[in-house]
Amino acid sequence: MAKVSKRTKEFEKIVDKTQAYNLQDAVAKIEEFPKVKFDETIEFHANLNVDVKSSDQLVRGTVALPHGTGRKVRILVFCKGELTKKAEDAGADYVGAAELVEKVTQGFMDFDCVIATPDMMRDISKLGKVLGPRGLMPSPKAGTVTNDVAKAIQEIRSGRVEFKTDKQGGVHLGVGKRSFSSQQMFDNVSAVLNALNHVKPASVKGTLIKSLWLSTTMGPGVKVAI
Repeated sequence: MAKVSKRTKEFEKIVDKTQAYNLQDAVAKIEEFPKVKFDETIEFHANLNVDVKSSDQLVRGTVALPHGTGRKVRILVFCKGELTKKAEDAGADYVGAAELVEKVTQGFMDFDCVIATPDMMRDISKLGKVLGPRGLMPSPKAGTVTNDVAKAIQEIRSGRVEFKTDKQGGVHLGVGKRSFSSQQMFDNVSAVLNALNHVKPASVKGTLIKSLWLSTTMGPGVKVAI
């Protein structure tokens, strides 16, 4: 018989796995979780009522988290000419054109977000197999293909994140840190829920979100009532 750890027993006292909590109570439960030695990420896991094989039911968009993600985002910008200085002045971590494309081709992946100007898209198309699986390929819909690189960098720094359904119809995001207050967590999760419902495909009947769970990096999931 498997031995139940002391930490697991503590979680079981806090969360009833058979119960779905309203959002405010779910956030309160997470606040009760025993803390670890680092600032855990608050994770958002939703299962959507979509047909993943139907192209018109792809759910994708961006949302500006009111209180940001709580983590430092490393931004890489593919651009050239006068936009290079604008990207550097706006705080991009890495800026470049052909030489940076080559660097990524050779395995450089020390970044969390990619922005590109339209004239660079042909050059970085070769990176599709590298950036695509990691969700890093720039996209006009996500606001990461633009000539206004300074604005895009500012929005990402202030907490804008992209969401997209995966092959199982799920959406998974980091929506904050354990160091956030309960109100900050509530506001960020509410913003994601509103953004998801805003881009609900017209062909989806009924409720878009079938199930929703919140968790911490090292903690169990808390089911949220839809």
